[in-house]
Amino acid sequence: MTPSPTPDLRLAHALIFITPAMWSVNYLVARWAPGVIAPHALALGRWAVAALLLGLVCRSELWAKRGLIMAEWRQFIVLGALGMWVCGAFVYIGGRSTSAVNIGLLYSVAPVLIALISALWLHERFTALQGLGVVLALAGVVVILLKGDWQALAQLRINPGDAWIAVAVLCWAAYSLLLRAWPSAFGSVARLTLTAVGGIVVLLPFTVWEAVAWLPTELSWKSVGLVLMAALIPGAGSYAAYSYMQRKLGVAKVGTVLYLGPLYSALLAWGVLGERIEWFHGVGALLILPGIWLSTRR
Repeated sequence: MTPSPTPDLRLAHALIFITPAMWSVNYLVARWAPGVIAPHALALGRWAVAALLLGLVCRSELWAKRGLIMAEWRQFIVLGALGMWVCGAFVYIGGRSTSAVNIGLLYSVAPVLIALISALWLHERFTALQGLGVVLALAGVVVILLKGDWQALAQLRINPGDAWIAVAVLCWAAYSLLLRAWPSAFGSVARLTLTAVGGIVVLLPFTVWEAVAWLPTELSWKSVGLVLMAALIPGAGSYAAYSYMQRKLGVAKVGTVLYLGPLYSALLAWGVLGERIEWFHGVGALLILPGIWLSTRR
């Protein structure tokens, strides 16, 4: 007789379906932010709140290893610039002129890029099937960027918002690879907290420039609400959920959330924002999802 799953395992399995929805909330925030809060201000507020919450969780480790922080400060600045500045503010800038559906589908190709660059840079094993997956996924990205109009390729007509998101996806792949390549004396939560602090340091001057020269932000309940939403749900909340799933289910099984992300982002964009799901979104998804599966399988 098979024993019934424990409450911990039931929660972990439920989070497989909940976590991608938490990630997708950030794409909604990106679309709600224009006219309410500027992109860099939103990214700075999000990671300031997240760093505070995560720091409370790992405060004992941070205090015990405080002497080691200076040894890794350059890593925290670089990782913070990639993960919190580019993958934060750039997404919110892109969200001003592209759809949440596009953001979700383009971001879903990140694990494909990670697998490809891991083979080229870290010399990890890479099979022909994984290569096919990379080709399929990148073809799906091109379909979405061009909105199915191949004549736009000759005239280089790409939505600026999609270009901002594409840069963020590349930097997310670099961020993920550097996390693996650089050793650290800190646990995962403490390292994320210090990386968020590094991101805040990078974001501060850009936020000030943005407020003075480009797009000032007025403090309001709406702007505070968006900051808290971004910090609590796709920020600290999704990270905690992902770490919990990895501990209970293992890395391989948790990888299934990669395939649910594009579906959730499209459904949320359609149901909450009223965005249309166009035919090229479907074609892109049919290329990207098998591409993720092939390129990330071992």
